Amino acid sequence: MKHNPDQGRRGGARKGSAGRRKSTPGAKPSNSRPTRGRPGANRPKLKFAPVPDSTAAMRLNRYIAQAGVCSRREADVMIGAGVVSVNNEVITELGFKVDPTKDTVKVEGDTIRPETMRYVLVNKPKNFLAVEYDPSGRRTIGDLIKNACRERIAPVDRVEKESTGLILFTNDGEMAKRLNHPKVALRELYHVTLVKKATPEDLEKLLEGFVLDQGFVKAKEVSFVKNDPHEIGMEIHSNRSRIVRRMFEHLGHKVVKVDRVVYGPLTKKDLPRGHWRHLTDDELNLLRMTT
Repeated sequence: MKHNPDQGRRGGARKGSAGRRKSTPGAKPSNSRPTRGRPGANRPKLKFAPVPDSTAAMRLNRYIAQAGVCSRREADVMIGAGVVSVNNEVITELGFKVDPTKDTVKVEGDTIRPETMRYVLVNKPKNFLAVEYDPSGRRTIGDLIKNACRERIAPVDRVEKESTGLILFTNDGEMAKRLNHPKVALRELYHVTLVKKATPEDLEKLLEGFVLDQGFVKAKEVSFVKNDPHEIGMEIHSNRSRIVRRMFEHLGHKVVKVDRVVYGPLTKKDLPRGHWRHLTDDELNLLRMTT
């Protein structure tokens, strides 16, 4: 029983080459009801925040996949078949790299252009829905990050309305799929607050594991935070919905707060509650390494 959520923050990703990371305050949600019809109708013109430079050369199969043509594996087949050209030259070399800002890529004679991939990390406040838009007018993370980028981005995983902490939004469907794959099981560290005191026996049961509706679950590490039995730090490698809350409820505890303080290589360092920021290149590379 070693982990403490406060300690987990020191294990975050390195600073990117662009310098110190900066968080951006979320916009205050409007109290008015949304306009009927298409989401976003009649909204004022927005100013978009700058994003990290992502103009570095990329593999041709990734370029094709980001353009929505097919998966990377299928792109390799197309490249090998000789139906892909770069600057009017047919390319059959797997691993060939292109410059997204300069090169013209064609598949079967049609020019393609990839959508810019965005990765926005949010420190979610309580009682915000982890979605882009809610037709009922409830507060959403989309309200907080509406100035983050022009592209439509979605949460990588589900986070319940009552929970707080880190949540990643992106338009990179391939990355989201890998992060949610059962075999990946990213390291996640939670700070849990309980109504009643937890006992050392409770912590042992969490470490030993037990069966819930969706199968066997267990904590990787668990401990009291600053020796307070109401405050628990727990590391878990699972992407099941509401799993942390359900584990404590299984032991007969009422949960007051669930706060995700670490998500894979990402931490809440320099990211206050209700703020967001784009991932640095270093963080993105670390995230890719975990998948």
